[in-house]
Amino acid sequence: MKIAIAQINPTIGDLLLNAQKILEAAQRAASSGARLLLTPELSLCGYPPRDLLLNPSFVEAMGITLQNLAQDLPPNLAVLVGTVEPNPNAHISGGKTLFNSMALLENGQVKQVFHKRLLPTYDVFDERRYFEPGLQANYFTLDNIDIGVTICEDLWNDEEFWGKRSYAVNPIADLAILGVDLIVNLSASPYTVGKQQFRETMLSHSAVRFQQPIIYANQVGGNDDLIFDGRSFALNRQGEIMSRACGFDTDLMVVEFDEVQSDLLLGSVAPVYESEDEEIWQALVLGVRDYARKCRFSKVVLGLSGGIDSAIVAAIATAALGKENVLGVLMPSPYSSEHSISDALALAENLGIKTNLLPIGELMQGFDQTLGDLFAGTEFGLAEENIQSRIRGNLLMAIANKFGYLLLSTGNKSEMAVGYCTLYGDMNGGLAVIADVPKTRVYSLCHWLNRNNEIIPQNVLTKAPSAELKPGQVDQDSLPPYEILDDILQRLVHNHQSAVQIVAAGHDAVIVDRVIQMVARAEFKRRQAPPGLKITDRAFGTGWRMPIASNWVGVKKAYQAKTTATPNLSLL
Repeated sequence: MKIAIAQINPTIGDLLLNAQKILEAAQRAASSGARLLLTPELSLCGYPPRDLLLNPSFVEAMGITLQNLAQDLPPNLAVLVGTVEPNPNAHISGGKTLFNSMALLENGQVKQVFHKRLLPTYDVFDERRYFEPGLQANYFTLDNIDIGVTICEDLWNDEEFWGKRSYAVNPIADLAILGVDLIVNLSASPYTVGKQQFRETMLSHSAVRFQQPIIYANQVGGNDDLIFDGRSFALNRQGEIMSRACGFDTDLMVVEFDEVQSDLLLGSVAPVYESEDEEIWQALVLGVRDYARKCRFSKVVLGLSGGIDSAIVAAIATAALGKENVLGVLMPSPYSSEHSISDALALAENLGIKTNLLPIGELMQGFDQTLGDLFAGTEFGLAEENIQSRIRGNLLMAIANKFGYLLLSTGNKSEMAVGYCTLYGDMNGGLAVIADVPKTRVYSLCHWLNRNNEIIPQNVLTKAPSAELKPGQVDQDSLPPYEILDDILQRLVHNHQSAVQIVAAGHDAVIVDRVIQMVARAEFKRRQAPPGLKITDRAFGTGWRMPIASNWVGVKKAYQAKTTATPNLSLL
């Protein structure tokens, strides 16, 4: 039996477009001789639909679209389509009104419906908000082959692999007890760095443990802050990769199940990426392309400062949308160095993008005059520095509004973490491209991009980072060196280490305490930031749910003072 995987890129809520993509994949699958076609989780509506699911008319329209799709599919091809199914017992049992489901379509009908059993509520997932969990193992028989059906999280609870259980049941174990011949998993699994290797290792363990071939079908594309990498794959009973689809692009992969061996045969295997930088680059390019396309933008604008952050964002945007669709705006102030302009122009020439030069010196003078009486007798400081950033933000928003461009903000994760950014200034934008990319990774990406020829000018890579909001300013006037800052942030944000643990790892206690306080104080800024493309397992996006009005930092220090030798740093 040939089984095809439709690694499609759905648009959330566009039921007709998504149904058409499934139909086209089905036609191609039928032409290849496939008997079964797999599509990703919630493929009909796109993942994650979030509160669209609270609209009864949306759910009703999905049911109608599913019925119509069933009638349009090629004969003799069974298709698993991701959809939602009403829970008829919700009003009696008090459960949620919907199931996250896979519908088996064949010969013009919906033959069976299978419900997702494990509903994640961590990080970006909030499926208990909408769905009731399925209670029984899911399988169907096609041409005398018993095929077990799991949906995304259903595969992520192997207690032998994890060393613990996160849920009371293990759907794979239940299917193995039933003696199915093959397990398929229909997923919408968001991308994070290194996740594909983890998926393959985890499912290889399950395939060997339960002696089950496993086919994993994943969604591809960017939906808001989430990026889906695709890279669907198939494993034989020995846990070996038999097929792998391409990454960060649509694909139709066909695998063959041998009934005699009761196992999958070797097929096409897409290569793995050579480095994390290459993988991250592909993710960010896809994220920008899909965010712009699905929000109906064809062109983007961004500020070009001559710095490394705007340089990498411009390069990503150019790769995503084409050089003719990217506008870089240079906005020098009296504090801008000459090389800032020359570096920005050199970058634009390397990328082939258009630029505009809008000096802001006179605008700064106008603000100084207007605020002169109110600010009289005070020293030049943060308020005046931020005015420059806000002037630039206003100019960029004006251009975006005038010409219908998408404004890309260029702040990196290190800056977003500690609040080294300006509300209504450099934080302006519709998409924060590198908001989940630490500063040290930004440098790494630029060096990777320059591996064959210079795209990011060399001077951008070697000069000290600076916001250039006052004479001679560099980032390290306000921040620890980025190598130190990023390691502290990794331990604090990703690894949830305490100040004591971070200091024990070799960091200065004063610096650690200061960074922790900066992260806490900057929460109000992050709450007002544009969506940022997620590439790590702990991003400042939909999965980050910290309070703004909180005094945990003060409580933490009092606790440490009683339990450790950490000095009192309350005055820092």
